[in-house]
Amino acid sequence: SPTDLSELLKEGTKESHDRAENTQFVKDFLKGRIKKELFKLATVALHFTYCALEEEMDRNKDNPVFAALYFPVELHRREALAKDLKYFYGEDWKEKIQCSEATQQYVDRIHYVGQHEPELLVAHAYTRYMGDLSGGQVLKKVAQRALKLPITEEGVQFYVFDNISNAQQFKQLYRARMNALDLDKNTKERIVEEANRAFRFNMQVLNK
Repeated sequence: SPTDLSELLKEGTKESHDRAENTQFVKDFLKGRIKKELFKLATVALHFTYCALEEEMDRNKDNPVFAALYFPVELHRREALAKDLKYFYGEDWKEKIQCSEATQQYVDRIHYVGQHEPELLVAHAYTRYMGDLSGGQVLKKVAQRALKLPITEEGVQFYVFDNISNAQQFKQLYRARMNALDLDKNTKERIVEEANRAFRFNMQVLNK
């Protein structure tokens, strides 16, 4: 049985991953059946989620249970999401958006983990960023077409990773760094469990 954290996560979240890909939101999205209003709300949810995630990653950037996975320049999405929200909602976007109940539960969990069980942050970072680097690129093209967004990538900055030239290579580096973390078997199992929880949060957010 695999002992590498990346393999354990891949195997241990396979069902969650399949379920997430088969939610109505994702199925409609991939068919280009996405309403602008819904896309905007999804962007709002992502904004609150990544603000929480990146705040906790900043907090734990020197913590040995997480430090190796701290890639603010390559991965962080806060600024990109702020640009997308400004595009969709205007200059005063901060006054116009609010955090849904489902997103708030996700945000609360991320803050709890970052402050009390930072080793589990790996699960939240892995679930989001590896997904963004994988399926995100497909979703970007679909959104641009379906919502008739400008070719200059306004509104889809979230999906644009300017500081990663090769997503495949970066994901390999990220997995290698994950595997090098000094974690015992029990902690690895808890990380897999937390990653499944992260998938559930993501599905609940999109079902609203």
